[in-house]
Amino acid sequence: MVKKNWVKKKLNSLLALVIFCSIVIPVTQVSAETTDTKLKAVQDKGFLVVGLSADYPPYEFHQTVDGEDTIVGFDIDIANKIAEDMGVKLAITEMNFDSLLGALQTGKIDMIISGIAPTPERLKQVDFSDPYMDVNQKVVVRKGDADKYKKVTDFKGVKVGIQKQTTQEALAKNELYGSKPVSLQKVPDLILNLQEKKVDALVLEGPVADAYLSQNEDMAYADVKFTDGAKQTAVAIEKNNPAFKAQINASIDEIKTKGLLADYQKKATELMFHEASFFEQYGSYFAKGTMYTVLLALIGVIFGSVLGSLLSLMKLAKTKLLRWPAAIYIEYVRGTPLLVQTFIVFFGGTALFGLELSAFVSSCIALSLNSAAYVAEIIRAGIMAVNKGQMESARSLGMSQGQSMRFIILPQAIKNILPALGNEFVTVIKESSVVSVIGVTELMFQTGVVQGASFKPFLPLIITSLIYFALTFTLSRLLGVAERRMQASD
Repeated sequence: MVKKNWVKKKLNSLLALVIFCSIVIPVTQVSAETTDTKLKAVQDKGFLVVGLSADYPPYEFHQTVDGEDTIVGFDIDIANKIAEDMGVKLAITEMNFDSLLGALQTGKIDMIISGIAPTPERLKQVDFSDPYMDVNQKVVVRKGDADKYKKVTDFKGVKVGIQKQTTQEALAKNELYGSKPVSLQKVPDLILNLQEKKVDALVLEGPVADAYLSQNEDMAYADVKFTDGAKQTAVAIEKNNPAFKAQINASIDEIKTKGLLADYQKKATELMFHEASFFEQYGSYFAKGTMYTVLLALIGVIFGSVLGSLLSLMKLAKTKLLRWPAAIYIEYVRGTPLLVQTFIVFFGGTALFGLELSAFVSSCIALSLNSAAYVAEIIRAGIMAVNKGQMESARSLGMSQGQSMRFIILPQAIKNILPALGNEFVTVIKESSVVSVIGVTELMFQTGVVQGASFKPFLPLIITSLIYFALTFTLSRLLGVAERRMQASD
């Protein structure tokens, strides 16, 4: 009897343990799967940072709304819905499409919503939400060439334009057999290349292609069907953030359940074709871009001159401990592109040092560091051009090495190097266009914005070229006046 009771107790205990595990363990797993720090971090700071490339109507594009430059499109409405459901405000960070994944992985942005599709390569780097829209890829050609391209085998030796690091790029390489893909950063550049016969076809997403064809009668669809042309767009986020992902998925599910996307698309279409004169609608974009370009150039040259002066004196020093670091820095900076240096400062500042540098601050630093290397060589050459007897005379009068350099050598060197420094200023004005890749709203960035919003890829380039010419020509004349006055003072 005792043995039976003992067995019964053991069975009851085992049954209780099984029931406990079946209830508690799954709950614990779900809790683990839906818990992370990302969602709380976003809610604590009070805003959701969304990265996008706003040259992709109707997904996202610039438009003048109530007299103000505003980024609009149905992706923006989706992002606003997600932010609202999280109880935070939406903050937009704009940059080139091929810079977005790097910005997400280095914590510059919280998510990407820019017509981006999950691909096996991207899924290795980031996570994606549930898809919010199905799209088909289309081939766009010049109207007179529509009958030439019927099948994917008709593109042997044909130049096909695609946006860099997109689904369309992989599609053109894998399915348009024998084609010659031409990868560019922005859709307006692709349209311009097609119109100017630099490429013969484009691969674009259906909604984007529809928008451009509605405004360009000289383009048409080629009747080409892709095997893998159907894609889904989703929101990209950093890996291992299940609660953050679940919150986004809940918002997307509500958008699909309530049919909100159709309303968002209708609103975007209406904004795309807002009627106003070109300069009334986009004049402020060029003005803003010009202001940022001049500001970047000023900061780059001023701080570059200060650092460049120090580097030139280090390179002229007698001790190797000063000469070698200066020489290595100058040769390295002069031997690498400004574009690479800009990416190193912008992404490396966060990845290596944990510094949250804005795109503008990163650009100022990159331009200053780059300009310093060239200014250092300009100043060094100017100092070397001063007769050695000047230094000897100054020292014979009892001046120290520093005093001789400050009061005798440098004033003469500045007169010699002023034209070269002026040329450096002109160069920095033009080279500042490089920083548009990380979203600084200088002149070339704003040009791309106007191209995408106006569906006019060529006219904004002409206006921008005239603005650059006006800036550089005015600067050259001012430097000429200063140089003549210095010569007169002699």
